[in-house]
Amino acid sequence: MSAAPTRKYLGETVEVKAAHRIDEARLVQFLSDTVADFEGPLSLRQFEGGQSNPTYLLTTPRRKYVLRRKPPGVLLKSAHAVDREFRVMRALWETGFPVPEPLVLCQDDSVLGTAFYVMRHVEGRVFLDNAMPDLGREDRAAVFDSVNATLARLHSVDHVALGLEDFGRGGNYFSRQIGRWSQQYEASRTEDLAAMDRLIAWLPGAVPQDDETRLIHGDYSFHNVLIHPTEPRVVAVLDWELSTTGHPLGDLMYHTMEWYRPPHCDARGTLLGADLAALGVPDLDAYVTLYCERTGRAPVENLGFHKAYNLFRVAAIIQGIVARALGGNAAASVDAAEQSARVRVLADAAWGYAQEAGAVA
Repeated sequence: MSAAPTRKYLGETVEVKAAHRIDEARLVQFLSDTVADFEGPLSLRQFEGGQSNPTYLLTTPRRKYVLRRKPPGVLLKSAHAVDREFRVMRALWETGFPVPEPLVLCQDDSVLGTAFYVMRHVEGRVFLDNAMPDLGREDRAAVFDSVNATLARLHSVDHVALGLEDFGRGGNYFSRQIGRWSQQYEASRTEDLAAMDRLIAWLPGAVPQDDETRLIHGDYSFHNVLIHPTEPRVVAVLDWELSTTGHPLGDLMYHTMEWYRPPHCDARGTLLGADLAALGVPDLDAYVTLYCERTGRAPVENLGFHKAYNLFRVAAIIQGIVARALGGNAAASVDAAEQSARVRVLADAAWGYAQEAGAVA
């Protein structure tokens, strides 16, 4: 698999897609009324990429902004909650946590057709290849350190003090997630995979005993972390659509999947089998230990459970894509056979990690 290029904020921009066009005159009027330093004229482009909420780059002679909105059409009630994104980003911005400054939320559909919010644009780099081939060894090591420190900082935030006590459900995080993705997998099953069946049976009884609730990002990956244009440090964490309250190790071990994900399962590649010392990248144990030191928590026990759980979760998500593709409800570019192969590889790897954690067939 070829290395993915380094790209700018949320990918390259393109002309606004026909399905996502908005009334620019209405937008200019709204921003003139609500954003203190806004002055037109306005140039509008759309960010390319897989984000589920259409995202636009707004350029004026003096400033750049980013607009995220719900997509048009009939939506699931809890999906595409831009108001939740705005709420958590506003709370974190006020603590000095690195997020783009959220400026205004509009829930009046008469303005642009769907709810949206506007934030300031932040210049930076997104690395889509986890090995970051564009960087030298020292800069690469510094980026990994900064990303680790930023996640530790997020999990040290007192979300109750920020007014986010009701931002998600508390307690039993892993049990609830395992139940949810087991049901999703069963609902989208298209073939029998022994590894998935074994994981569904084993995971509930292997859940760690500690029950901790913190603010979590939900998709903390290198593609959602913006690095300074020239310096090896985090300047903003992006895409808070999946943010909630839950167990912080859910965030950490999802993020560290880069170290244990099997090859050929993701366009971003994997660090599994890479010469980490040559890259300047810490191994998984060292990276997790550093996070624990920064958050003041005890060392993470039973990494095998967390590896198995995260790969199982991803396999269940991809199985849903397979089912939609076979049912004619997915994008034409989705190859069901190719996605099914990914499910099998992920499931087998997950079961292997489960066996390392004590699971018996």
